Amino acid sequence: MARVTVEDCVERIPNRFELVMLAAKRSREISSGSSLTVERDNDKNPVVALREIADETVPLDDLREELVRGLQKHIEVDEPEEDDEIEMMTAASLANEVGMEAAAAGVGSDTSDKSAPDYGTDDVTED
Repeated sequence: MARVTVEDCVERIPNRFELVMLAAKRSREISSGSSLTVERDNDKNPVVALREIADETVPLDDLREELVRGLQKHIEVDEPEEDDEIEMMTAASLANEVGMEAAAAGVGSDTSDKSAPDYGTDDVTED
């Protein structure tokens, strides 16, 4: 790629990072079949994209908008329906009532389980 082409582009787009991003975006557009605004002259797509930018034959504002739109991530969040919210509230209320009844009956107040086997520490061996 000719140094003159890059120097011409830097005059139009001073930020080299932005220049690379826009030229790459335009090069991908050309690869996917977009029409050329300059003669190809046996150049590859990135060089053609830089020549288009240098010759000011492509609208940079449109290219920037498409680049930003392509880089944005949009995640759709499913909003729970009203029926789901009511079911969740009912389930939480029911669980709370069962918990209060169990506490009133004394269930779960003794956390030690006497029926659990005691394995002790005799079975542990160290190598």
